[in-house]
Parts: sequence; C-alpha cells; structure tokens
Amino acid sequence: MPRRRTLSDEQLLAMVLAVIQAEGPDAATFAAVAKASGLSGSTLVQRFTTKAAMLRAALLYAWDRLDAETARLAETVPKTPRGAVALLVGLSQDYGDDAAAYGEGLLVLREDFRDPVLRARGAAWGKALRAALVQCFGSAQAPETIARLMLSQWQGSLLWWGFGADGPISTYVETELQRFLAAVKS
Repeated sequence: MPRRRTLSDEQLLAMVLAVIQAEGPDAATFAAVAKASGLSGSTLVQRFTTKAAMLRAALLYAWDRLDAETARLAETVPKTPRGAVALLVGLSQDYGDDAAAYGEGLLVLREDFRDPVLRARGAAWGKALRAALVQCFGSAQAPETIARLMLSQWQGSLLWWGFGADGPISTYVETELQRFLAAVKS
C-alpha cells in the first residue's frame, strides 16, 4: 500500500518556490528542498524524477498563482485608464520594496525563457494581461496599441526602480504609469 503524502503537491510546490525566490533557481536542489520541506531527497526524486522537472513544476505553480491574481485584479479594477494603472501596480506588489528580491525574480524569468513550456505560459499570461488592459482602454483610439505600450512602460519602470529603488515600488510604478497616460493623452 502506498504511503500517505505528508505534504500536498501545492504545499510542496510553494516550498520549492520559496527556495527559488530566496536563493535563486540554481539553489533549488533536492537536498535544499528536502531540508526546507522535511521530506527525504528520495521522496522528492520519486515525486519529480529530476531537478529540472521539480523546477518546472514549481514555476508552473507560480504561473498559476500569477494567472489567478491577474484575473482577480482585472475583475476588480475599474475599466478605465486609472484601472489599468491599478492593475499593473497591483501586480508589482510581490517584490515589496526590495530591489534585491526583484533581481532574484529576474533569475526566475531566465528559467522561464529557457524552458519552452514556461515560455509559452508567459506568452499566454501576456495575452491575458494585454486583453485586460484593452478593456480599460476600450473607448480610446487604438486600445490594443495603448495596452502594448503601457505593458512596455510598466516593465521598464520595474527595471529602473530596481536600479534606483527610489521609494516604494508601488509609488514609483504608479508615478511612471501616470506619466505615460499623460503623454498618451497629449
């Protein structure tokens, strides 16, 4: 008879993700996850087979969480340009105000680019996020173009905040996106 799992898949994936976020993807070894989870290395090998499979599973779990948060925010923000700003500011909160944590997140992004399955998830998320922004600019001329440009401005503002870490990330991102909206209106 098989043994009962002491940790659900979701609990275990959250622990793997925590190791990745704290120490980077390369640190997410079976030994490190065994230490964090209390499970044996052999149990982890049985569940995931390889480190690459464990990393992919944890990052797919992270994409699931991001998809859910994006959908939640998209449903709750007003369908206005200010709502678009609120959506993107809300999605920027995960890093807190720690530029180093943001930098670690870029290492995770590297893994997403390397793996075709994860890259496809990123592309799908981008389409869903763009569609949510288009709804916020539905009455504007060329809402698809504005949404695409705003996404680029958002990602750029995250990078520049990371270099300067000038105040809270939410304030910086909101200010930069409001500047973008003012420029688009002109």
